[in-house]
This record gives sequence, structure tokens and C-alpha cells, in this order.
Amino acid sequence: MKNLFTFCIILLVLIAATTNCARKGSPTGGPKDTISPVMVTATPEYEAINFKSKKIKLVFDEYVKFKDLNKQLIVSPPLKHASDITPAGTASKKIVIEINDTLKENTTYSFNFGNSIIDNNEGNPLGSFKYVFSTGSYVDSLEIYGATSDAYERVFDTEISVLLFEVNDTYTDSIIYKEKPSYMTNTLDTILYNITNIKEGKYQLIALKDYNSNFQFDPKDDKIAFITEPIELPRDSFFHLKLFKEIQEFKLLRPLEKRVGKIIFGYEGELDNLKIDLLTETPDNFKSFINKEQDKDTLNFWFTPFETDSLQFLVKRNDFEKKYTVKLRTKKQDSLDIESPINGAFHPRDTFYLKSNFPIDKMNPENIFITDIDTLAVPFTTRTNVDKTKMYVDFDRKRNGKYQIDVLPEALVSFYGKTNDTLQYFLQTGDVEDYAIVEINLVNPENKPIILELIKSSDDTVFEKITTSKSENYEFTDIEPSTYLIRIIFDDNKNNKWDTGSFLRKIQPEEVYYYPVELKLKANWTVSETIDISAIQQMN
Repeated sequence: MKNLFTFCIILLVLIAATTNCARKGSPTGGPKDTISPVMVTATPEYEAINFKSKKIKLVFDEYVKFKDLNKQLIVSPPLKHASDITPAGTASKKIVIEINDTLKENTTYSFNFGNSIIDNNEGNPLGSFKYVFSTGSYVDSLEIYGATSDAYERVFDTEISVLLFEVNDTYTDSIIYKEKPSYMTNTLDTILYNITNIKEGKYQLIALKDYNSNFQFDPKDDKIAFITEPIELPRDSFFHLKLFKEIQEFKLLRPLEKRVGKIIFGYEGELDNLKIDLLTETPDNFKSFINKEQDKDTLNFWFTPFETDSLQFLVKRNDFEKKYTVKLRTKKQDSLDIESPINGAFHPRDTFYLKSNFPIDKMNPENIFITDIDTLAVPFTTRTNVDKTKMYVDFDRKRNGKYQIDVLPEALVSFYGKTNDTLQYFLQTGDVEDYAIVEINLVNPENKPIILELIKSSDDTVFEKITTSKSENYEFTDIEPSTYLIRIIFDDNKNNKWDTGSFLRKIQPEEVYYYPVELKLKANWTVSETIDISAIQQMN
């Protein structure tokens, strides 16, 4: 019996041992590793002075790798030639930086890796990691920080480059167009920035939505924000930078024939004072018309075709004057397309209109008929917009009413004499109870010219009021149920629109503020808000 007991004990030990051997290397669980890697040593040491090395070695307590290194790494001041950083694509406990540039004397450099260094197993980032050294006898320690935003829109851009250009004897404003900054950082996936290890001095601070990633201002593509006067360190520290797109200097692109009877003039900048004259001799029955392409920086020159192989134009604007010759080669001509985006629900604020792809040369209202639900004729008037691309049909309509609009052939005659086919539309107006009312008591103690806007947050539909009163009540009626924002524009030049800025002219964009409360409107609701302009400015 004793031998049997001993045998059983030995058997259980062997089974346990065998089981343990089978489980070796197969973990049963436990807490997930959430600890970020730690730098153990740096050669040369972190914040080394009198730096002369061409190679930097960083050693970590575990295997690490890179994620989005090219996107996240910021070297400040920037180097002309990129450094070689290894390993690439593999994990290692060691990161080596080989510098391929001649470093400036008495300068503090920062290699800011952002969140690009992660551990090999769980991907835990070594957040905002940077390596700093100085080629001089001390490490510069001044810094600035702040936030970025769009000067007009409520949405925020990320990956904003924030740049410091040293203002010294050689500084000119044009430096931001052709040279890299003295210091820089990037907001990455936030709207916040922080530039560290700056030396004492005077700087021009700008921010760029830098689409070309060249750390220089490209006005055609980039948004910019800037502080009007140079900042001085260590006196200043926090700055809010509001980005805007500049209006380009006027530039006319070479005109092209688009279709038979249509020449397009592409342009950049503003159109004011632009004049286009046709120099080519034309027949007696020739006619032409110029309008702007909707939502495009393009002018359309419409003309009645005649026998010629080219047209010559003289274009003038202020000091600009140039002749252009356009070869006529195409035989393609578009068909007339008449339509209306309004069909079905008809908002009380809307006006019914027909839109044409050709300029409208003539209207025949006798070929248009409007009837109500009782088939009674409804009186109306017609008019075109200045571009002659829309014909508006104005008529009085009742609440909760139904209307039928019949547009018979030849109601519209295009610039080329083409006419429409039969068109039919059915409209229905809503009742008062279908909409909401927004009442705003605006307190404006400084009597500033203001554009008060109610914006549907989903599609930027705008209802606006313009005021210069100290205090006044405003009412927005017939507002469709949805979520709305209130936008306040300080219209400094009183031209009833928001104006952007200019870096070279040191003009900031007009101030824009958003009321912090979203208005969630329902049918038959009345919502009242009191807005104190002084309080809004302080909040922003």
C-alpha cells in the first residue's frame, strides 16, 4: 500500500511537470502593457553643450519602432539636408541619427519626434519625445505656446506649421516666401502648439496650413496667420493664431475656346475694373455677352459665331494691359438645358426660378402658367439675374398651399435662339407651425458694425441681419427645424461681407465669433437669446 501511495505521488509530479513544460511560452493572460518606452541613455547626452558630433545614439529600455516618422518629426531650427535616422521598418532598442548638415554656431537644436516612437509589442507611444543639444556653451530655454483656429470657419485644421523668423538686420517680410524659419513646430493632430529652446530676441510669428510641406508661404495654396508686430522673447509667451486664405494678386490665364460661341477667361484674384474688348472685326448682326461662371474663377465670353479662324482680345485692369488671340477649332456645341432645383417643398423665403446653361436672351411670360389647388390662375412677374443665367418667377403664395407651374415651349429664348421644352413643377408651401422663430437681443455697447448670421450647421445655410445699433432685437422667422449656430462678423469697413487679410500689407482678417450655444430648433418653437458683444469677445 505504501508503494502504491508513493507511486501515485510520483505520477502526479510527473504529470504536473509535463503540463508545465507544455505551457511554456503560452501566457494565460494578465494586464495589457500600457507603459511607454523609456530612453535609457543618449550619446551625446540630452541637452549636451558645445555639440560637435555628427552621430547621435539613443538607447531605450525595450524594442521600439517608428510610426509616421516623416509626418511627425520636426527639427528646429530646420536643417537644409535631412538627417539619416535608423532603424527603418524594423524594431530596435537603439535609434541612430546621422546629421548631414553643417550646424550653426551657438544654436540650440531640437529633434522633436512627436508621437512617432512606439514600443514594438503594444504600440504605446513615447509622447512628445525630443532630443535637444546646443552647439554653444548653454541650451536656450525660452518658449512660446498657443492655439490655432480658422479665422472664419468654426472647423479647425490640424497639422499646422508654426514658424518663427528672427527679426534682425537682414530680415524682410519676403523672407517667409523663400527661406526656412529660425524655429518651428507642428500642431500634428491637435490645434495646440509649443516651440521650445528659443534664444532671446525678436521674431515674426506665423502659422501655415502648409500644403506643400516646404515651411515657406505659398499664397496660392496655403492659409496663413500672423502676429502683426514682431514678438519679443522673453516678454511674450501665449498667442492665438487665426488662419485665413489671402486673396491672390490679379492674374489672367490664357483664354481658351470652350464650345462654339464660348470663350473662357480663367483668372486669380479680384475682378474689379476688369475690361475685355474684342478687337476682331465682326459682322453687323454680331452680339456678345460676358458673365461669371458660378463657383469658379472663370469669365465666360459668349458670342454669336461667324466665319473666322480666331478672335483677338484686349484685356485691361488697372496697370495691366495685354492682347490675346484665341484660335477657334472646336465644332462642338452644347444643347440648351433648363431646370429648376426647386420642386416639391417650397420654403416661404425662396423664390422659384429656372436655371439655364446659356444666357437667357428673351422671356415670354405668356407661355408660363401658375395655378393653385383650385386650378385658379395665380398672377406672377418674371426677371433675370445680372448674369442672365436664372429667370425668377415671383408670385404671392399662401401658407399650406399647393401650386402647379407649367412652362411651355418658347417661354425662354437663349442667347443662341434656342428654346426650352415643356417643363412642369409642383410646389407646396408649409404652414406657420412648420417652422421656428429665433429672437436675438444684441447688446453692442461700442456700436460696432456687425453682420449677425444664423447658420444651419449641416450645410452652412445662412440667414443674416446687418446692424450698427447699440442694442436691438432681431427676429429670424420661418426657420426650418434643425441645429443652428450664431456667427458674428465685425464688418469694420461696412461693406456687408467678411474680408480676409494680407500678410504683406499687415492687414488682419475681420474678426469672427461664434455664440457658444447651439440652437436646436423644432417646429413651432420660438427661441430667444441675449448676446453681449463684449462678453463674446472675452470668451474668444
